[in-house]
Amino acid sequence: MQKPLADRFRPQSLDDIVGQRHLLGEGRPLRKIIESGDVPNLIFYGPSGVGKTTLAAYIARQTRKTLKKLNGTTASTADIKEVVAQLNTFEGLNGILLYLDEIQYFNKKQQQTLLEFIENGSITLIASTTENPYFYVYNAILSRSTVFEFKSVEPQEVRRAVIRAAELLSQEQGIEITLEDGCAAKIATGCGGDVRKAMNALELSAIATDCIDGKKHILLETAEALSQKSAMRYDRDGDEHYDIVSAYQKSMRGSDPDAALHYLGRLLEAGDLPSACRRLMVCACEDVGLAYPQIIPIVKSCVDIAQAVGLPEARIPLADAVILVCNAPKSNSGCVAVDKAIRDIRRGNTGPVPRQLQNMHYDGEDNENKGQHYIYPHDYPNHYTYQQYLPDIIKDSRYYQYGENKNEQAFKAYWEKIKGIKL
Repeated sequence: MQKPLADRFRPQSLDDIVGQRHLLGEGRPLRKIIESGDVPNLIFYGPSGVGKTTLAAYIARQTRKTLKKLNGTTASTADIKEVVAQLNTFEGLNGILLYLDEIQYFNKKQQQTLLEFIENGSITLIASTTENPYFYVYNAILSRSTVFEFKSVEPQEVRRAVIRAAELLSQEQGIEITLEDGCAAKIATGCGGDVRKAMNALELSAIATDCIDGKKHILLETAEALSQKSAMRYDRDGDEHYDIVSAYQKSMRGSDPDAALHYLGRLLEAGDLPSACRRLMVCACEDVGLAYPQIIPIVKSCVDIAQAVGLPEARIPLADAVILVCNAPKSNSGCVAVDKAIRDIRRGNTGPVPRQLQNMHYDGEDNENKGQHYIYPHDYPNHYTYQQYLPDIIKDSRYYQYGENKNEQAFKAYWEKIKGIKL
C-alpha cells in the first residue's frame, strides 16, 4: 500500500519545510542547533500536521542517526527496551534518534526508562505533543529537554506546498496534473493550518479527477467538496478548545461583536453548543452584570431557545445574545465583590454570625442578654435602618464598590440619600 502524499512529500532542506519560520528561518536558534549537528533532546509542542514529525525525520537524516518512532498511545515499556537493545548493534552505531509522538500518554515509569539513555547521549529524544508540555510531561524529561512551540501554518505557505505537491504527483503518475484557478488557495485555507490535511485533500482531489489525454485538471468544485469543514481544528479536551472559548469570552468582554461571532461560529461548527452557551451566560453575569442586570434573564432565554431547537438553528438566538452582550455596558463589580469576600473567608476572617441575625435559639438561664434583638427594616422609613450584619472581626469590611455605569451610580445615589453616608 502506498504511503499517503503527506509522508512522501518530504523536504530536502530546512527551507523546504512548510511554515515555522519563527523556528527555522535564517539565524533562528533551532535552525542553528540543527545545522551544528549537535542536537540535544527536544520537545516539539503544537497542533497536528504542522511539521513536527517531518522535522524530526530531517534531523535524523542530517545527523546520520537511526530514526526510531514510537507513539505514546500504543507503545509499551517493552517497545522502549527494544529500541534501547539496538544501541549495541550495527544499526545503532551512530546513535539512535527516538521520535516519541504524543509523549503525554507515556506514564512516569515509561518516561523514567528513557532517562539513563538520554542523559548519556546514546539516545537523542525528540518528543512531540499537542498538549502543553509543562502540564503533561514529567519534570525529569522536561529538565533534560528544550521545548519549541510549533504554530499553525499560514495559508500562503500551505498554498505553495500544495503547488509543489501537485508537481510531485505529476512526476509519480507520469501525467500532467494542473489546478484550476483558486484550487490551491481553497485547499490551503480549508486545512486550518494543517499541512497533512492539505496534502490529503490534494491527493483525494487528484484521485477523484478523471484523466483525459494523459492530463488531470483538478476543478475548484472538486477541491471544495473534498476540503469542506477541514478548517476546523478542535479538540474538546485539548489546548485549542480552551483557546477558542477563552477568546470567545474575552471578545465579548472587550465589546468586539465581530470577533465574538467568529469564535461562536467556530464553537458551533465543531458542534460544541454546551461551551458556547455556558461561556455566554458566564459573560452576561461576570462582565455585564449590574451595569445592565436585565441582560441575565434575556441571555438565559436565548440559551434556553438554542438548546430547545438545537443546531443549526441555535446559532440565531445565540448570535442575538452575543451581540447584545458585546454592546451592553460593562461592570464586573459583582464578581470582584464576591471574590473579595471569598478571599477573606479563606484567610479565616469569619467569626460567629451576629446574635441579631441568627435563627431564633432558646436562651439559657445563664444568658444575660436574652432575645434576638433583630431590627426589622420594613418597620422603618424607606424600609431601612442601621444594624450590624457582618461578624465582629470584619464588621468594617467593604467588598462591593459601585461601578461607574448609570445603573450602579443610580443605586449609589439612592442609598447615600437613604443612609445619609458617603458610599
